[in-house]
Amino acid sequence: MPDPRSPYFPDIRLLNLAATEIARLAHFDTLTGLPNRASFHELLGRACQQERQIALLVLDLDGFKIVNDSMGHGSGDGLLIATARRLRSCLANGDMIARLGGDEFAILHVNANRATAGSLAERIVASLEEPFQISGAMITISTSIGIAMGGPLRTDPGDLLKHADLALYHSKAMGRRQAHFFDEEMAARAVARNAMQADLRVALEQDGLSIQFQPIIDLNSGEIIAAEALARWTHPVHGPIPPSDFIPVAENFGLINALGAWVLKNACHEAARWPTKTRVAVNLSPVQFRATNLLGEIDLILAESGLAPSRLELEITESVFLEAADATLACLFQLKERGIHIALDDFGTGYSSLSYLRSFPFDRVKIDRSFINDLNASSEAFAIVRSIVDMARTLGMNTTAEGVETAQQAEILRTTGCTEVQGYWYGRPCSPQTLGTLLSHSERSSPPKPALVNEDIYNGH
Repeated sequence: MPDPRSPYFPDIRLLNLAATEIARLAHFDTLTGLPNRASFHELLGRACQQERQIALLVLDLDGFKIVNDSMGHGSGDGLLIATARRLRSCLANGDMIARLGGDEFAILHVNANRATAGSLAERIVASLEEPFQISGAMITISTSIGIAMGGPLRTDPGDLLKHADLALYHSKAMGRRQAHFFDEEMAARAVARNAMQADLRVALEQDGLSIQFQPIIDLNSGEIIAAEALARWTHPVHGPIPPSDFIPVAENFGLINALGAWVLKNACHEAARWPTKTRVAVNLSPVQFRATNLLGEIDLILAESGLAPSRLELEITESVFLEAADATLACLFQLKERGIHIALDDFGTGYSSLSYLRSFPFDRVKIDRSFINDLNASSEAFAIVRSIVDMARTLGMNTTAEGVETAQQAEILRTTGCTEVQGYWYGRPCSPQTLGTLLSHSERSSPPKPALVNEDIYNGH
């Protein structure tokens, strides 16, 4: 028998401790101490075989990436630990919680119905909106939640998780900071999104998209001084697909960089044929700023097209700043140094637009169309527009009003000092050929009412 004192004789206690630790690591998240994804799948599988109704809540943290990137991974870890603690405090007896990975958590609510599951989700949303104190700083986040209900003895755990994920996707699409229950329409929309992304890939590969331009008018001279490039997709079976449908699909399925590069390249090549004083405006998605080669891509497109950097205007929304703000600002300053114009789009709709005006010297502020729509009837909308125009002028920035559809709106904007306008009153999005005709009209004379010229051209006269 081996000597127990021999260094080669295994210590059973140490082996047991090691086995226990291995089992713990296999089933529990080392950061929060919660069950991990593998362990939760086992729990969910057992719960789906029991004679009780259950609810699965899947959630993630809105704004977590900003904290992680701007304050460091230590603060991000601290936020996850504090979040796990708050989530535990929201649970009822018998409920189970797990960290699925990253900032995603799952909760198994037992003996559930829609009312109790909805109440639990409301408690979680309210709890996580309370500020956290992490690393000496106050941090405010929110959460989006997807809920799927499971019946006794007849629920497939894989389907339940898929349904909760679809409901979470819907909560995010609806504006975040809320919870939604799964319904069959979500599944149908998911199938439609998958089909759309497959068709969009083909369209990008086979040059199945087109580009249109909407004129931007100088309010004082009536001249077309710029045009905004807009991607258009006519599906071979379903006909025209609205950008509001296919652009989110492109963002969510990893196609937005290819789509954005396609629009930028075609827009710059078209604009190189225009009068040298006319700019082209191109929207950039927040996703495009995550690409490490964005600057190089823009440089290459400008070089190939021969378009002067000063004739390119990149339009961004404040959502661009919500992720990796320091890196975004550095990229924007480098673009500005090249002579490229930068515009802040949809101004006034975000909660922190003013802070972005102070952090970066935009060339232009585009006033969101929601304020222009109410300009005739709402004194509040008029006051907001006038304030934006005055503020931009003080900061040395021009203003462009979007969605101008009537002569009355145009005249009110003129009195506020707004410098540029864009909308159906001055011109609908049109083909490159039609825009070329409009630009030649604009060069020969300054039409008093561009809309009349546009109507003639659009009608083939």
